[in-house]
Amino acid sequence: MGKSTLRKKITAVTVFMVTLSLVVGSVTACGPGEKTSTPATSTMPTSTPQTTTSLPTSTVPHPGLALVNFDSGSFAGSSNCALCHSSLQDEVGNDVSMDSHWRSTMMANAARDPYYRAKVSAEIKNAPHLQEVIEDVCGTCHTPMAHTQAIADGTQPLLFGDGFLNTSSQLHNAGIDGVSCTFCHQVQAEGLGGEETFSGGYVVDTSTVAPNRLIFSQFEDPDQQMMMAGSGFKPVEGKHLGESGLCATCHTVITPFIDSEGEVQGTFPEQTPYLEWLHSSYPGEKECQTCHMPYAEGNVKTSNIPPHIDAKGPFSQHYFVGGNTHMMKILRDNPDDLAVTSSTEQFNNTIDRAAQQLRQDTASVSIIDSGLSGDNLSFTVKVEDYTGHKLPTGFPSRRVWLHLQVLDKDGKVVFESGKPNSDGTISGNSADSDIYTHEPHYDLITSSDQVQIYEAILRDMEGDVTHKLLEASGYAKDNRLLPAGFDKNTAGEMFAVWGDALQDDNFIGGSDTVTYQVDTSSSSGPFTVKAALMYQSMAYSTIQSIIDVDTPQVKEFKSYWDSSDKSSEMIAFATEEIS
Repeated sequence: MGKSTLRKKITAVTVFMVTLSLVVGSVTACGPGEKTSTPATSTMPTSTPQTTTSLPTSTVPHPGLALVNFDSGSFAGSSNCALCHSSLQDEVGNDVSMDSHWRSTMMANAARDPYYRAKVSAEIKNAPHLQEVIEDVCGTCHTPMAHTQAIADGTQPLLFGDGFLNTSSQLHNAGIDGVSCTFCHQVQAEGLGGEETFSGGYVVDTSTVAPNRLIFSQFEDPDQQMMMAGSGFKPVEGKHLGESGLCATCHTVITPFIDSEGEVQGTFPEQTPYLEWLHSSYPGEKECQTCHMPYAEGNVKTSNIPPHIDAKGPFSQHYFVGGNTHMMKILRDNPDDLAVTSSTEQFNNTIDRAAQQLRQDTASVSIIDSGLSGDNLSFTVKVEDYTGHKLPTGFPSRRVWLHLQVLDKDGKVVFESGKPNSDGTISGNSADSDIYTHEPHYDLITSSDQVQIYEAILRDMEGDVTHKLLEASGYAKDNRLLPAGFDKNTAGEMFAVWGDALQDDNFIGGSDTVTYQVDTSSSSGPFTVKAALMYQSMAYSTIQSIIDVDTPQVKEFKSYWDSSDKSSEMIAFATEEIS
């Protein structure tokens, strides 16, 4: 198959990319933890911990580099926009400047993200004959301004070598600015929410020149003359900026998969949060922006000039908040190497917002139907999903699981399932001992080497577990928690439940329940049950699948990972005494 034919075949069906707001997690050079080890006493908290983000003592606060400045013809840098859209406050005096919030998010750092670079390079290593295609389509949503400009200019949109990530590239600034202001605000409303705009199928007008390049505003009747004179963009109202269909362009990703001979055989739904949301009770009630770009308090003057501009509302803050604490810490702690434009303080603020969202607005756990009959302690843990999509969502490296402890009257641990370890492993998880296996979905747990993990596990055409996106033809398991209103029996194939959870009557839209039965014959009560819902943005097995791949990008990422804090995030917590 010729290169041009292959490229047409792939790009006609998909954009192959690693997720836009990539939430990364754990890797280590160490081996997996012991499957059944338990501490002598409990280390779990007695209540959900408060959100705190401390800076490692070895890290010197960093001011961050200046925002990127450029004008590529169709796009302008975040620095250009910040001239007028910084130093903004809401009605109670909070800083709501777009640049001060955005610059420390994964949107801003989509092209700096070292895991993204490592993963793309590993996929290329696996299928070198597809290198140009992979680099082309991976840049569609991680370097959207450079990619779109290159297409408009008739040049090849590449990442490595002489591509956008090379500081000598004429489009480097446009590429390294990630998912920036003049990209999102230029995406046309045409087709949003339809499959033709999925996988980076957004439409940007690159034919209109300054000062009439349309740029969309959240509000009606924006002041046009000042912006046209200063930037070459003509602001007009664009209601689609507040609609989920806009997010769906890069957060509904359908990828190609290849067979053992390297030939493309079909497509695979790598991530589908928008389709999950559509199948839930949230459409008509909450958009993506509702949670990820929460409103400021009162009206806001959206520009610092001209001085007579009216304050308007509601104003969506540019938080782009998710659960992405781990990669933001890596970016924060390696500011010079990764050339970040965010200060240490700004990263800490964004990390705190992510941790707060995880612990307050994501899910809950409760202990129900508990009892002690002889030496048999039985109880059920209920987990409720408060998000508008599957939990965890997006790129299939993330996992949420139940960490469960039973303590005797002296506070000694007599049973434990799902203990998180400092190296990023989970005790009892089969996949952390053998990365090509996975833990099944459970409705009943009776042993400490059984762990309820909510996750998506990829499989290849032979049905074997794989961690290579280009080999993923389906899911061996997808028991991620479902949003409220999600009917698993009517869900489309692209966002369906896969594996044992499909037959679990307790695994339904909005919640799941897991029953535990513990033998207490060697212990004395009353017994204390502690249940925590934990989160990692990247599974140990996923990292292990690429960590030894021989590319400069993987080596770079490994160096950051080895020195990073691999602690898991706690989403929710519950405890109960049973006697």
